Amino acid sequence: MLNQSETDELFKRIGARIMYYRRLKGVRQIDLAMETGISEQYLSRIEHGEKSKGLSVYVLVAIATALDVKLEELIN
Repeated sequence: MLNQSETDELFKRIGARIMYYRRLKGVRQIDLAMETGISEQYLSRIEHGEKSKGLSVYVLVAIATALDVKLEELIN
C-alpha cells in the first residue's frame, strides 16, 4: 500500500504524462475532456496531479484511448 506522499507523487506523474501526450498530439484540454466525458476542470485537476476522488481506471482508460496510448504509458 502506498503512503500519502507516494500516492501524491503517483498522481503528479500520471497527470504530467497525460498532459505530455495531449500536447504531443496537439489536442486541446476541452477536446480531450469532451471526448472522454469528463469536465475540462476535472481534466485540468488530473493533469496538475491533484488527487481527486473519483479518478478511476475507467477515466484513465478513456483518456489513454482518446490519446491513442497504452494505459501502461500513463501509469508506469
